[in-house]
Amino acid sequence: MALSTPAILAILGVLFLVRKALTIGSRHKDYPPGPPTLPILGNIHQMPKRDAHLQFQKWANEYGPIYSLMLGTRVLIVLSSDQAVKDLLDKRSAIYSAREDHYVGQQLCSGGMRFLMMEYGPTWRYFRKMCHVLLNVNVAKTYVPYQSLENKQMLHEMLMSPDRCLQNIRRYSNALTTTMTFGWRTPTYEDAKMKQLYEGFSEFVQINQTGTAALLDSFPILRKLPDWMFPLQARAKKAFKKERELYLGHWLTAKNAMKTGTLRPCFCVGMAQAQQEEGFSDDQAAYITGTLLEAGSDTTASTLYAFVQAMLLFPEVQKKAQREIDRVVGKDRLPNMEDEPSLQYIRGCVKESLRWMPTTILGAVPHAVIREDAYMSYRIPKGAGVMNNVWAIHMDPRRSPEPRRFDPDRFKDDFLNCADSATQPDASKRDSFTFGAGRRICQGMHVAERSLFLGISRMLWAFDISPVIDAATGEAILPDPDRLTQGILVMPEEYKVSITPRDQGRADLIEKEWQEAEHLLDPITKQWKQTPGP
Repeated sequence: MALSTPAILAILGVLFLVRKALTIGSRHKDYPPGPPTLPILGNIHQMPKRDAHLQFQKWANEYGPIYSLMLGTRVLIVLSSDQAVKDLLDKRSAIYSAREDHYVGQQLCSGGMRFLMMEYGPTWRYFRKMCHVLLNVNVAKTYVPYQSLENKQMLHEMLMSPDRCLQNIRRYSNALTTTMTFGWRTPTYEDAKMKQLYEGFSEFVQINQTGTAALLDSFPILRKLPDWMFPLQARAKKAFKKERELYLGHWLTAKNAMKTGTLRPCFCVGMAQAQQEEGFSDDQAAYITGTLLEAGSDTTASTLYAFVQAMLLFPEVQKKAQREIDRVVGKDRLPNMEDEPSLQYIRGCVKESLRWMPTTILGAVPHAVIREDAYMSYRIPKGAGVMNNVWAIHMDPRRSPEPRRFDPDRFKDDFLNCADSATQPDASKRDSFTFGAGRRICQGMHVAERSLFLGISRMLWAFDISPVIDAATGEAILPDPDRLTQGILVMPEEYKVSITPRDQGRADLIEKEWQEAEHLLDPITKQWKQTPGP
């Protein structure tokens, strides 16, 4: 029996749709190479659940400095050489500064307001310009007194509670960031709002690491299904509600303090003025300031914690660094920013910490290209994600011989700060890629570099960092440098460390410096009574 014309057309339509569906996940022949794909999924099934940086490095070794991953309907271009990052993210930043559609991370977890994942356009550029006002190199210098005093509390806490190394470091980083952003400090690690910040970001990372998140991001049609079919959606919405309450509370507290004339100079002053002129919502202002707090609190703390781990594993570096500090500074005062030009090995410790343990191990969030492009004879399609494969670049033995060795002498002839290094014409001479690239490069690098210098130089001036000894075996307990937390920002898993004052005179000076600093604080609230001097 002959089929009717409508039936034939229906069959042809079904066959076309099936064929079209089967092309999803496949790699076009002119795309950069990459691992074999499966229909529909592409390479989603090969995405590792842990230590993704190791698999991305392995693929770089196999497929070269630029390769592609097919993630369902999405294409991810992975840049694994310094030159590829320079050529595309830096030199072609006008078309490589967009973001992919992060449905789970940006829409569900952040209400579309997370600055890190914000779409490239006028709104992003406006807020980017505002952040520059807070974090440019000239303004960053004015924060040094706050950095110095928060650092003195960290030294005091290391002296009193050396078994709380990570907590002491985190409070230091968080307190400085709240001061710059909101005009108030975090006096103790037990501060409920600081704990909520770290716990909330951990939840954000865990949600976005799941296979369900990858499916929802890669196959938009699945987003129409109810929450009971994808419980992750309800979990993400709940996380957003809690995070919004935290950030909005911070913002409104600062905004009300400005109205009463009690707000100290900080980013929120400019944000409140801009809100009056531009009319953006309190929610949006809260998320701009909140994500600044999030980024500033986490990255510096993670890098400092990695440095402490390196001192356990490379004790000869610690000894050499202490000899330089003793020669330049002596033992009767703390190092300060004026000592930086004379402490080149310590500057090397800062740069090597950023290289050896990059917190943005896979470039945090991929860029996206706004129109089709070509590179090294490959086609890069419009809308493709573009990843800065930081780990693979930092661990390239051609850039850094014996890359897992912590060696500050790699930078003995590098006298540039991190920002100037990032703009060098020769990509092979850039110190690290931890701060990103192109128009999305981290604007807080000036502040972070100073916080790291003060943290590293003063810890080494004051303390000996050594392994804890196992009471049963008498052996040193050393951390495994390959055991990292998971997510878009990583750090070493918590480890045991012994931190002891180098001598009683240094311990006494730490206490004296902190007692003098405390006179600037209200005895009850522990907030600044007056702005600290240099």
